[in-house]
Amino acid sequence: MTEKRWTFPRHGLLGLFLLLFSAGGAIAQEAAGPTLDSGDTAWMLTSTALVLMMTIPGLALFYGGMVRKQNVLSVAMQVFATACTSTIVWMVIGYSLAFSEGNALVGGLSNLFLAGLTLDGMSGTIPETVFMTFQMTFAIITPALIVGAFVERMKFSAMLLFVTFWVILVYAPVTHWVWGGGFLGEDGVLDFAGGTVVHINAGVAGLVAAYVVGKRRGYPKEPMPPHNLVYTLTGAALLWVGWFGFNAGSALAADGLAGMAMAVTQIATAAAALAWMICEWLLRGKPSVLGIASGAVAGLVAITPASGFVLPGGALLIGLAAGVACFWGATWLKNRMGYDDSLDAFGVHGVGGTVGAILTGVFAAEAVGGTPGLLEGNAVQVWIQIKGVLATVVWSGIASFVLLKIIDLVIGLRVDPETEVEGLDLRLHGEVVH
Repeated sequence: MTEKRWTFPRHGLLGLFLLLFSAGGAIAQEAAGPTLDSGDTAWMLTSTALVLMMTIPGLALFYGGMVRKQNVLSVAMQVFATACTSTIVWMVIGYSLAFSEGNALVGGLSNLFLAGLTLDGMSGTIPETVFMTFQMTFAIITPALIVGAFVERMKFSAMLLFVTFWVILVYAPVTHWVWGGGFLGEDGVLDFAGGTVVHINAGVAGLVAAYVVGKRRGYPKEPMPPHNLVYTLTGAALLWVGWFGFNAGSALAADGLAGMAMAVTQIATAAAALAWMICEWLLRGKPSVLGIASGAVAGLVAITPASGFVLPGGALLIGLAAGVACFWGATWLKNRMGYDDSLDAFGVHGVGGTVGAILTGVFAAEAVGGTPGLLEGNAVQVWIQIKGVLATVVWSGIASFVLLKIIDLVIGLRVDPETEVEGLDLRLHGEVVH
């Protein structure tokens, strides 16, 4: 009987070699860190451009159309200059305070002047340069939103100082709290794209500014109608389109989460626009262009924190709630509290951001963002969301008040009465719209 020898089949040997080779490559790739995904990078480059478009020209047109004709250029100038100022502040220190390693309250100084930012540096599957610039556009639009609360009466120089130090002292720390490894993120606060970081933060600062700067001369006795609602509607449309970069872009990838964020953003925005329009129609007899545009922005604001956590049904209810709540905030609440938030920065962004942040804790779906909300049995998430809102309200309110008071003492906040009556366009910038 001949002895049988066991032999490894040739194709089996080849398969083993390929398996070992591929495994070794995977281990080496893992050791080298994340690799660039061209699809994710392309989407984030696009999203960054979309978010910048929200401020210039979107917000500039939205706000510019709502003021009186003699102040339209001053508002556009304030928004445009804010984009420039915030860019430099973010590059010098803001990005470092928000996203470099620090403590529970603020990041460190290791990325001052964007030190350490290299051509091949990565943030997940996209270049860190793209992530930094994407976040820069958020730092641009947040203080620009505040402008709506004090238009037609604040000095341009005072506005520049306020934006500079507000980004450093308020925006960057709150960003770190939620997204940069700070205490709110560690506590489990859900804020996908900036309901707390952007909208509540800006809305509360706007409310404080409206009180500190004071009412416009003649308000509320003199009529101060918008001079060009076509500008406003165009600006609202640009905000709506750009917001897909804001919300879907916050997935930081071209994936299913980005797709869901885009879908719920569209649904909530339309629902809020219709809800505001219907409220106005029932209570005032006519649906207005300003109303439906404001309602759309209210829906965009409210879905922002929830966009990566909720399903379409939740988005519909968030949008409806935001349209009603922001209509109430911009009409009854403002009149009752007696402040002159000229373009409803608080009524839309403060109220809408708060509604959205809290309802995120109600409608969050584990299947979307990994965290269940109240409707899925996690009632404590609502309280976590409320704590995030309260922390932001307290810090933004106190810090904004102190900053405004210091600027008022140093150079003064408000233009003189003659400038306010004649208009800021001519007296501050030497230009007018004919």
